[in-house]
Amino acid sequence: MSAQTLCRTPSSDEVTACGLTREDPTQPSQLAVQPPELPLARRLLIMGSIVGTQVIQMSAFSAGISASFVVPQILGHDNVASAPWVAASYPLAQAAFILPGGRLGTIYGHHNLLFIGCFLWVALTIGSAFSPNFVTLCALRGASGIGGGIMVPNAVALLTITFPPGRMRNIGIGLFGAAAPFGAAAGGVIIDLLLQFAEWKWCFIFLAILGAVVFIAAFLAAERDKPLDPDGKIDFVGAYLGMAALFLFKFVWNQAPAVGWQTAYEIVLLVLSIVHGVAFCVWEAKFASEPIVPFNIGTRPSFSALVATVLLSLMGFGIYVYYFFLWQFSARHYTLTAMGGALGPFALVSIIMAFVSALLVAIMKIQYILGLGVVSLIIACLLVATMPDQQVYWAQAFPSSFFAGAGPDLLITAAQVIASSSVRRSEQGVAGSLIGVLQVYGLSTGLGFAGTVEVHVNKHGADPVLGYRGGMFLALGFLGLAFIINLFYVRMPADTQVGWREDDLKVRREGEDGEATTVDASSEKEEKKGDLSV
Repeated sequence: MSAQTLCRTPSSDEVTACGLTREDPTQPSQLAVQPPELPLARRLLIMGSIVGTQVIQMSAFSAGISASFVVPQILGHDNVASAPWVAASYPLAQAAFILPGGRLGTIYGHHNLLFIGCFLWVALTIGSAFSPNFVTLCALRGASGIGGGIMVPNAVALLTITFPPGRMRNIGIGLFGAAAPFGAAAGGVIIDLLLQFAEWKWCFIFLAILGAVVFIAAFLAAERDKPLDPDGKIDFVGAYLGMAALFLFKFVWNQAPAVGWQTAYEIVLLVLSIVHGVAFCVWEAKFASEPIVPFNIGTRPSFSALVATVLLSLMGFGIYVYYFFLWQFSARHYTLTAMGGALGPFALVSIIMAFVSALLVAIMKIQYILGLGVVSLIIACLLVATMPDQQVYWAQAFPSSFFAGAGPDLLITAAQVIASSSVRRSEQGVAGSLIGVLQVYGLSTGLGFAGTVEVHVNKHGADPVLGYRGGMFLALGFLGLAFIINLFYVRMPADTQVGWREDDLKVRREGEDGEATTVDASSEKEEKKGDLSV
């Protein structure tokens, strides 16, 4: 064989046959990076530990709800209208920091960011246990939410990067979605036991210790990933606008029941939040070179309608959980332990639906899955909203808890699978941020709206159950609107993708000298090439 034959440039057909593509020198290179395949046992360990992190951090959400019923009075805070800040401060900060958290993981490594988020969460949760007053408790709870906000998108990213599109990924996403309601329910039972039989600080100490154990397991199990975009930039303008919009809007609605809308700063902050939100959307869509939210997902037909459906549904669900607890505790005088046990069917059904939703998303149109989730939550809210003040648990509260367990899994799993399948492997972190914001913001923001309704219909506190009903009927309104949007606007086929597509494995790079740069994920070496030679 001659030297000329050995050094010749291959034809286009030969390049294609080898699974390679020529680079267009006029465009930024998009290079396929084949991820290494981990053993199945290792991947299952990663799945279990990452799902565990979501269970723990959502237990902190339910801990705030339970603590808001008893801890403010212990700390000498008698303003009932502002007591929910113990619960609301955590998701307030978490929702804001989820937004940039995924992008930070793409640049600095999702494994590294998961560790940072877990460390902050544990440290600040321990600090919450030793709060000397109500304000400090709310501040530390909010600060621990920063750790939770960093954790969520990077945990999702590690999960969706480890598992390529297909049944195992869907199951992992389903379990991660189920971890939120399961953690809120199961964690609530444990926290209620501690609040009833021990000093209140032990509920936060217990969470911190348990969290440290689970987080260490996740840190050791998950592969230390190479940053998928180490040369990328953080969109500081977009991060500021998005975080400010989310923070201010949620603060206004959670503070309104305590101070009233006649307070001047409430209107000012509401207007500022809307201005920031509009500016964020314009900046990310038109000007940001590397946006922190993958707006290209929105180009998929019906995706905006899917987002609206999931957000409204989770707002209704968050209201349901809070007022279900409050009704049993305040009106029916359940102990904290019995109150947590009342949601037992919810936890059981949520685990089952994690697997069911993972299977359905590959065989059923997405609008049907969302429809089933919304209808199940409508039934749950309707059963509670129409309960008499006093009634045996098995009549309406039990079936309500049963139906409520199905809704969140169906909604979150469908949304996360669609979002993760719509972006490249290197963009899984920002896709996790988007769905994470929907989940956390939806669960918590609805409470602010419901609190405003409650204080205006409970006859100045003379009829508290009437206020609870008002909140539940508001939840039904959100869910009804979600059902209408889904019915008329969501049209998505089942997600049948199995394995990474070629485009999913591409990382955008543009060399300064115009040469293509090939990234080898397994050897983590970069080799610059000019003309392709064989």
